[in-house]
Amino acid sequence: MSSLKQFIRNVRASKTIADERAVVKKESAAIRASFRDESGDSNVRRNNVAKLLYLFTLGERTHFGQIECLKLLASPRFADKRLGYLGTMLLLDENQEVLTLVTNSLKNDLNHSNQYIVGLALCTLGNIASVEMSRDLFPEIETLLSTANPYIRRKAALCAMRICRKVPDLQEHFLEKAATLLSDRNHGVLLCGLTLVVNLCEADELEGGEEGIVEKFRPYSASLVRTLKALASSGYAPEHDVTGITDPFLQCKILQLLRVLGRGDAQTSELINDILAQVATNTDSSKNVGNSILYEAVLTILDIEADSGLRVLGVNILGKFLSNRDNNIRYVALNTLIKVVAIEPNAVQRHRNTILECLRDPDISIRRRALDLSFTLINESNVRLLIRELLVFLEVADNEFKPIMTSQIGIAADRFSPSKRWHIDTMLKVLILAGNYVKEQILSSFIRLIATTPELQTYAVQMLYTNLKKDITQESLTLAGAWCIGEYGDALLRGGQYEDAELVQEVKENEIIDLFSSILNSAYATQIATEYIITSLMKLSTRFTDPAQIDRIRRILQGNSASLDIEVQQRAVEYGNLFAHDAIRRGVLEKMPPPQIQEESRVLGEAAKKSNKASNRKSKSVKPAEEDLLFDLMGDGNPPTSDLGGANGSSNNADLLADILGGTTSPSTTSAPPQKSNMNSIMDLFDNSGPSQPQTETQAPSVASNDLFSSMSSPPPPAATPSIPIHPCYNKNDLNITLQLQRNAEGTVQVMARFKNGSVHQTLSAVTLQAAVPKTQKLQLNAMSNPELGPNGEATQTMRITGSKGPALRLRLKVSYLHPTAGQVTEQVDWSEPK
Repeated sequence: MSSLKQFIRNVRASKTIADERAVVKKESAAIRASFRDESGDSNVRRNNVAKLLYLFTLGERTHFGQIECLKLLASPRFADKRLGYLGTMLLLDENQEVLTLVTNSLKNDLNHSNQYIVGLALCTLGNIASVEMSRDLFPEIETLLSTANPYIRRKAALCAMRICRKVPDLQEHFLEKAATLLSDRNHGVLLCGLTLVVNLCEADELEGGEEGIVEKFRPYSASLVRTLKALASSGYAPEHDVTGITDPFLQCKILQLLRVLGRGDAQTSELINDILAQVATNTDSSKNVGNSILYEAVLTILDIEADSGLRVLGVNILGKFLSNRDNNIRYVALNTLIKVVAIEPNAVQRHRNTILECLRDPDISIRRRALDLSFTLINESNVRLLIRELLVFLEVADNEFKPIMTSQIGIAADRFSPSKRWHIDTMLKVLILAGNYVKEQILSSFIRLIATTPELQTYAVQMLYTNLKKDITQESLTLAGAWCIGEYGDALLRGGQYEDAELVQEVKENEIIDLFSSILNSAYATQIATEYIITSLMKLSTRFTDPAQIDRIRRILQGNSASLDIEVQQRAVEYGNLFAHDAIRRGVLEKMPPPQIQEESRVLGEAAKKSNKASNRKSKSVKPAEEDLLFDLMGDGNPPTSDLGGANGSSNNADLLADILGGTTSPSTTSAPPQKSNMNSIMDLFDNSGPSQPQTETQAPSVASNDLFSSMSSPPPPAATPSIPIHPCYNKNDLNITLQLQRNAEGTVQVMARFKNGSVHQTLSAVTLQAAVPKTQKLQLNAMSNPELGPNGEATQTMRITGSKGPALRLRLKVSYLHPTAGQVTEQVDWSEPK
């Protein structure tokens, strides 16, 4: 057996990982053999435990040495106890069963005459105390809080904090002792007492007690203010001085407690306003310790009921932090200003130029925080200036910043745009600079803006055409250009209406087809871009007058009718067949009507943004263990034994509803008649009453469905049987679920659940549906046809319910899926069959 130093030398001398593992394995075996030899003395055991602690730092297995640590605790020698307690804290935790053997040793050492042994026991208990240990040993801790020894009092205060966290019921035993510690003259004891009180008060706030612990400690605010004033104005104190500031740790902790006590209480806030102003004004900001005190003072100012002048002072301190050369201080300032901007927006606006300068900082963390803060500063008065600066930054920004930047610029332009022309110009600049990073919702909002602004449609389509000729590498620019050129190609052919050197004055038909052909033949022709361009060319076939160019369109469609991509192939074939029906082709391919913009459909609206965040928080807060909520459908807390179906259920039932068309999307709490499919809307043009606008065209367009023929990108499903209604069930995060029911005379219900992914870019994975019925009924849930829903993907799942002969069917459904942006979503839906 070697010594600890020799063991460390041998490990460090290993030239390869294999050599190191061999040394560790050999030494571990020797330690085990030594443990089995009970004749060894305490020196050998101490040496072995020290080696185990070194192995623990290397990440090796050390569980076999836990009992040896307990043996060292029982030794009367201080060296053995010190190493034994250190090993106990590191090698054991509160979940180890061996921990029950430590309680007696701790109880004896807490009553020891040696203060350092008592300190070891307190330190260990404060680190690994379990609920049982806390209940067994809290009387000793309560006694030690009143001891005359300050060394023991401060360790007992921290140990009491651990006990109160583990067993909140024991808090009342330490309240009086904690209040006594607040008037202690020893700085160490006072610091630990403040830590204990802050922990007690914050735990009480989380519980929401009206007359709780915070109210009991508020009367001590005056004495804390006096103590802080004495520390801030005291002269040089060698025992507590840190770079010219007296005990900055204690000052910060007092400010933290004052923040808790003054929160929501005007009287206490008024009491501490003066000392906060004094600390914020007189503290030296040239040293880091001074900045730490200033930071805590600012947090306290912003958290209590301070007056407006004091808040402005706090914001100015943060603004001064922004000009500091220390990156950590600037990061802290930016992070805090993000929270402050909602409270004091005008004060933060004064530091706008400094914040924008941080966008050019070499540190990526500071750039990210400055970017987040810049978007919160945007309002009606400065939107032009800030958006211009952000567009300059977008041009040189890292790729990881571009998705969020394009979204935030789109949101800001939608909310604060001074004019439609400026809005269109801004979004065009975004598409030009970062078109590959623009999200579907932003692009959809931009297209809707153009569709609802007739006076700027010519300008927009000319600008899109001009920029698309310069750069075809940006996908969103290609998509927006293809859509607008297809819709408003006639305006492009007429020439420009604006006196602008960048605008084309006249475009020929062959130039448009040449542009689209170059995109289709390039490496940037993605599937979605190809679909858009094919649809746009089909629209242009009714806008063009030159038969030669229309024939070119026909040939392009014919060339894509053999595409390996089945989506593109189907569009090309269907569009090519439409040339045989010239009588209706122009009516089918006429311009899309302007969408009806409703507040709930505004993707970039403030209300929608907040509701989406709230729904995400709600969906993420549902724990998987709460499946028993599914059983409580009828208000009965007793779960049925066989009414819960899963994705792995039986598949014996025939898929009776497999050929039924999916339904529309609407809220799960109301029922709506099924909308006509796009194909049915097109066929309405054959009606004797004359052509009518398709029902689906009145909806707000998305990027995937702005064109009437975009629905033909997927195989046309069979027409729905009128006798089987479609009931909407769930519609969130691009996932739409509908239910279709068939009943028989015996009370058996066949239910077909249809899943539809409404996004054309994102994939929903791990989709599952669970269901529960009242105890009087029986449910058999079959497996889902495909748990992975690709863009515009569909899937089905059937269930069979028996015993539902009387009232309307009621279901409690649990939907779970993985969304690319919302993350793991689990939601519960109560659905009732419409009467």
